Formats: sequence, structure tokens, C-alpha cells
Amino acid sequence: MVAPSGTINIGQRETGIFQGHPSQASSPRIQFLSSSIGEGLVTIREDLLPNPMVAESWDISDDFLTWTWHIQPGIQFHKGYGELTTEDVVYSYEQWYEGALLARAGFIGQYFGFDGNADLNASTTILDDLTFEVFTGEPWVSARVFEFLRNGGGVSTWIVSKKQSEELGIEDASVDIASTGPWEIEEHASGQFWKFSAVQDHWRQTPYFEELVFWTIPEESARVAGFQTGNLDNFSMDFDSIITIEAVEGAVLKGVPNAGQAGINWYGQTYGLDRDGNEYEFYDPNQAWVSSDLDTNSKAWKDAVMVRKAMNIAIDRQTIVDTLLLGFGRPQYLRDWMGHEARANPDWVYEYDPVLAKQMLADAGYPNGFTITLTPAIRGAPAEVETCQSLAQYWEAIGINVKIQNVPYATIRPELITRKYQGITCLTVGVRLTPLIGASNYPITSTYSYGTHHPIIDEIFGRAAKQTDPLKIQAGELEFYNWMWDNAMASSIYVHDGVWPIGPRLDPDFDPADYSDVRTATGFEYVKHR
Repeated sequence: MVAPSGTINIGQRETGIFQGHPSQASSPRIQFLSSSIGEGLVTIREDLLPNPMVAESWDISDDFLTWTWHIQPGIQFHKGYGELTTEDVVYSYEQWYEGALLARAGFIGQYFGFDGNADLNASTTILDDLTFEVFTGEPWVSARVFEFLRNGGGVSTWIVSKKQSEELGIEDASVDIASTGPWEIEEHASGQFWKFSAVQDHWRQTPYFEELVFWTIPEESARVAGFQTGNLDNFSMDFDSIITIEAVEGAVLKGVPNAGQAGINWYGQTYGLDRDGNEYEFYDPNQAWVSSDLDTNSKAWKDAVMVRKAMNIAIDRQTIVDTLLLGFGRPQYLRDWMGHEARANPDWVYEYDPVLAKQMLADAGYPNGFTITLTPAIRGAPAEVETCQSLAQYWEAIGINVKIQNVPYATIRPELITRKYQGITCLTVGVRLTPLIGASNYPITSTYSYGTHHPIIDEIFGRAAKQTDPLKIQAGELEFYNWMWDNAMASSIYVHDGVWPIGPRLDPDFDPADYSDVRTATGFEYVKHR
């Protein structure tokens, strides 16, 4: 190994405030932290199965109740905080749960037994410095566990030094966090940049470059200009910039299939009671797509379903793919099935028909339309803002008055978690290890919310999530999403490929660090000088 040298400069749409402690980190920062300072217990392979990372191996009992985790020996924390042990692992995951900012925080609490559910009596026991055991009290679909223990994407997790947090306090530790990734934080300025240095003699892969810098550059034109001038080596790119990038001497476009799936979230559909047994504070049936009656046989329910179906058939998904994605994708009508299309219901298709859509709105009681708030959730996917703007145009064509709300994702996210937000969002996510993972955003137990909850969802998901037989899991997934489809509770727009612009100073021959989220480039520790 030669000594690391040079700097990789990456242009990102939004990074936000640097906070690396599990109790303070939130999306969209998580995906950038996990691809730099952090490492999960597992990493996800191209076939969506887990590989060891911080965890060297694991054993699952035949009844899926006891999980024994074995940690890699010799992993060192940044900034001289010593060797990682299981005490750090358990501390970190308890902090992910306590912080309640990660979308899967609630599930982490259930799995590890941090939530104190006496009915399950789940618990975590440290056996020695490199081994801990989790008793879950009920079976868990393994993909659900690997999803929040993985290294990639917006719900990934990492391990931090318990000693550092206790010595400095969480607030101070968070901005200079000691984790275990191949890059450690050196300097950061909110809304401007995060600068990392290569970790020498890293246990997994010492980077070939000395520095990695994430620059916050919201405007696509500015990111493109930075790449053209050589100031950026890679950036979060909209597909309509591809032709421009192809003209840059020495630039390479690296393609990765199934990078993301763009969905539509209909907020305000909070039917029944919340997790505390109370009526939802922000439930508002005055929204046209929200029923005033949770009875699925009621007229109010059927009218709300008709509104959502009308809004779906008003969207020309193929034109969006052809124009905004330049063909680097395909239409999708129900979210969370990217990569699992072979076992999806082929009836899940909305035919584009704006005339029928307008008539359906009238039949549902809205001949003059209604007003909605539409918010693009900016998470680094190509054409996410432009796609959301195109939805506004399609809906305005059938008489709906659309108010676009452009705010940073970190700003709106707390309202999504508390179920306070009452509009519609466009939200792109990565591949699901199994569709049940996407379904986990709807039950009452989910920390994060897609704005939709109904007691029937809890019942169907609860049965599917306790299965251990793969065929029964798949049957449960189909039952769940067939109900979501019949009631138009969730929607998708398209699946998009990942296209990464690689500058002339970087060797493009590197693979993602984790295939569970390849919307933007990862694995920078493996990038060599060209």
C-alpha cells in the first residue's frame, strides 16, 4: 500500500448539519455518514443478501427467537478511542432507539428489547467483548433485521465509541464522532462541506485518497459546472445532465441498475388510534383523499379511494421516464417492489387517462377540484424535484390546485415522524431487501410514517412479519400490497437506474460498498487514482 494522497471532491444536493452520534443523526445525513465514517454490522450484496462487516458472523436459532452476533476482532475507533467491543455495539443501538430519529428506531427497540415490552420479554445480553445475544420474544423476518443493521442507505446504522460519548458528552462527541469507517471526520461547516481524512491501516480498506470532501451544492447547474472544471470528481446528478457530462474529457458514466424507486405518499390517512391508544392529533378528513370513516365499505371511504385512483391515472409515468430520466428507468405503480417484480401482481398498473380521472373526481364529489400541498423530499435521487413538479402539472390538468412546498428534507422530516404533515410528498427510496421492509413504514409501530395507517394494515403486517417460512412471508407481502392497491393507499411513479459521473482523476473500476442503496456513489475507500 502506498500512502493515501489527493482529495476526492463530491457534490451533494444536501448534507445538512454534521451530527454523527446515533441519537442525533437523521436522514438525509445518514446515507452520507454511513458511506464515510460509519460501518454497520452487515453490508448488503448485489443479490440483496447480507455479508459480514462489523459482525464477523451470526447464528439464528431454528425458531428465529435467539440471535447470536460475533464481532470482528481488532476494529479500532477513530481518534484513539481504542478497540470496538460489544458494549459499544449495544450502546450504539440503544442510542439509535432512544434518539428516535432513524426511520427504524422503533423496530430497533423491539428487536433488542430496549422498549421494555413485558409481553415479549425481549432482551440483549453481552456474552463477552466480541459476542452478544438477542432474544426477540417473537420471530423476526431476517431481512427486517438486516435492513437496520446494514451499512447503506437512509436507514443504515453504525457503531460509535461509548467511551467518547461518556467523556465528552453526546453533543460534543456528535460533531467529532469516533466511529470505525475508513474515513474520519476532520472539519465541517453547516450547509457548506464535510471534510474527512483517510484512516491509516484501516481494518477493512485503507483509502487510496488522503481526503474525502462532501460539498453541499443545491443547484444542479453549479454541480455540473464544478464537474466540468475539475473541482468535483463526482456529484449527485440529474439525468438531463448526462449529455453535458459525456462531453467532459476523461469523464466516465458508471451505471448501476435498480438504484431507486420514486413514490407518492398521501399524508393524513391516519385511521384508528395511535400507538398510545389516542385518536391521531392531526387526522384531517377535510383533505379530499382522506376518508371521514375508517369503514372500508362506507361511501366516504370509497369516495376517498376514488380520489386517489383519479390522481394516479392522471399521471403519464412513461413520459416522465422518457423525458426526465432519459429512458434510464421504467414506470412503477406500487412502491417497494423494485427488484422483486417477478412475484408482484401483474394487475398493479394505472393506465394514463386524464379524462376519466377528471370524471372520477366529479363522481367523488369534487367537480371543481380541490387544493393540495405537494412537497418534494430531496434525498439525492435524479430528477426528484422535476418529477414532483411534473405531478403538479398533471394534477392541475384535472382541476386540482397544487401548492409546491420546497423545503430541505431535514426540515419537513420531523412533521412526517409526528404525522403532523397534511400534504403529499414525492419520496425516492432504494431497493428493499424484501417488500415487507417497505410495508413496515405503515404499521402503528413505525417511527417513520408515509402518512398512512389503518388497523387492517397492522393486522396483515403483524401476521406477515412473524413468519419464518419464505413462502409464507411472500404470501403475506402479496396480501398486504394487494390491500394497499385495492384501496389506493400507496403509489409509485418509476424505478430509476443509478448513473454516476466519475471524473478523470478517479478510476471508475470500483463497486458500491453496499448494494441496498446505489442512488449515489459509495465505496470511496476502494477508489483508486486513474
